[in-house]
Amino acid sequence: MAPVPLVILDEIDSTNAEARRLAEAGEAGPRWIVARRQTAGRGRRGRKWDTDQGNLAATLLITTPKSAAEAAQATFIAALAVADLLDVFVSPALVSIKWPNDVLLDGVKVSGILVESGRHANGDLWLAVGIGVNLAHAPEGTERGATSVAERLRADLAYVPPIEAAAEILAETFAVWWGRWQTMGFEPVLDAWTSRLTGLNGPCVARLDNETIEGQAEGVEPDGALRLRLADGSVRLISAGDVFFGKAA
Repeated sequence: MAPVPLVILDEIDSTNAEARRLAEAGEAGPRWIVARRQTAGRGRRGRKWDTDQGNLAATLLITTPKSAAEAAQATFIAALAVADLLDVFVSPALVSIKWPNDVLLDGVKVSGILVESGRHANGDLWLAVGIGVNLAHAPEGTERGATSVAERLRADLAYVPPIEAAAEILAETFAVWWGRWQTMGFEPVLDAWTSRLTGLNGPCVARLDNETIEGQAEGVEPDGALRLRLADGSVRLISAGDVFFGKAA
């Protein structure tokens, strides 16, 4: 992927919403939309995503001729890009991914990813790859807790990266993984993503749109779906949902 323009805004309702507006107006991208502050940021399942001053809120608007099923793999690319960004500022040993795309620092959530899509006027699929990273602050009162880069900053660094610097690094790390995906397919992306995953073998609770199921996680399928073995011995493949692993489940 060639260098992608970065548009940095002081304030906006939501970087994903802005990407959608641009796409529906005919913009094809690629373009990164970065906000110093979001007033109506969103996470998965319609949750609010707070972006305090000093935290990163960014969305990549990009189009692809791939099918919707293939394009969904962009969420794995985004998780790897965030993990690589964090490696620059904290000990890489602290960085992991919780299925499907929550990036953790020392086992606590530090980033959220939301990929939305639609059909572009030219027939391709547009993607809004939304990424939030707690650089300077962590929100309070979240169900499973949250942390920030500032709380786990490497000892040789004096301060967390400014938004502009973090956005530039994120754009670079995303471009690397997007390029590998385009040229080599999903396998190397899945391998790298799996190597950072935690909790893939053990107790698991999955909250889906209309049910909650419990079982034993047994790794992932070649497309990244979670294998969950239920008490009756059957296996469910989970492609999307909120999952909790281990004793925390």
